[in-house]
Amino acid sequence: MLYLLYDYLERIHAHLPLINLLHYLTFRSAMALFTGQVVAVSMGSRFIAWMKVKQGKGQPIRTDGIERHVLEKKGTPTMGGFMILAGLGVGTLLWADLSNPNIWVVLLVTTGYGILGFLDDYAKVTKQTTAGVSSLTKLIVQFVIAGLATLVLIRYTPPGADMAFRTSITFPVFKSLMIDIGWFYVPFGAVVIAGFSNAVNLTDGLDGLAIVPVMIASAAFGVIAYLVGNYVFAQYLQVHFVQGAGEMAVVCGAVIGAGMGFLWYNAPPARIFMGDTGSLALGGLLGAIAVCTKHEIVLGVIGGLFVLETLSVAIQVTYYKITKKRVFLMAPIHHHYEKLGWSESTIVIRFWIVSVVLALIGMATLKLR
Repeated sequence: MLYLLYDYLERIHAHLPLINLLHYLTFRSAMALFTGQVVAVSMGSRFIAWMKVKQGKGQPIRTDGIERHVLEKKGTPTMGGFMILAGLGVGTLLWADLSNPNIWVVLLVTTGYGILGFLDDYAKVTKQTTAGVSSLTKLIVQFVIAGLATLVLIRYTPPGADMAFRTSITFPVFKSLMIDIGWFYVPFGAVVIAGFSNAVNLTDGLDGLAIVPVMIASAAFGVIAYLVGNYVFAQYLQVHFVQGAGEMAVVCGAVIGAGMGFLWYNAPPARIFMGDTGSLALGGLLGAIAVCTKHEIVLGVIGGLFVLETLSVAIQVTYYKITKKRVFLMAPIHHHYEKLGWSESTIVIRFWIVSVVLALIGMATLKLR
């Protein structure tokens, strides 16, 4: 919004003090971070108090899971994802270039997944059961939203850009390797977005476990977006230039700020959970940003923790169906370590460290060519 004001003033040659700062992507990204944090923190106490009144017993806890969770986490309100989405939305709408179609695609994916997550959380809270919206229904809605988002990104290719590039898969390390899969890119993009949404959702099982890796991945993709969206830096690093992708850095900044604000209340012991309202939306957002920046494969590296959590569930379910035995004491894998006797804080902090390492590896692919 403010960028459009700057653009208008530039066109009419009206120069105001400090307004030129809005030209700089780094400044707007930093301000989006600050705005997102202020909004989320400001909402915190009042929103949590209101949620406690509205939700009564809070988020239902699995009785067949970790025993201490029933005692320690029972009654904690959920839907804290609203705090994150509010900070993210205000920060992005205020500081991003709203004429950029990538911004609207990412925001619509995030909003759509957030609404789906809210319906799931609402069903769980009102019925006091861990089963909300059916898994099949969620998957269908997720793939429809993700498929439409990918289609829009292909259809509205920036002027002068190669449409074949939009339907191609790029590969890290190999500077010139690119495979055009045509309209098959639509289901590919849908798998990336919907798959990562569910991966973050599976990871959200301990206080602070999901939100910090999301912030770390957002920071990494903020750097990637800034570099691939700048023709000079893209040429220097020998990565594919993606016109308009730089604005994703503003979105990533808003995610980090909103995540910091939410973490203030979600740090152990959590006063509120993000719920599916937050986890589905944030996972979808990261997937959409990866598609916008043409770094879908790198997302699997930077978000490797989420991939690992998802694989642990897939391995557990498949192996049990075949042998009636379990590979892990409990899946997702963070619960396996809880069953081994690790404390919650130990698991969470070590998983944060793993996320930082994976993010650094993912960003290193920008230079390793």
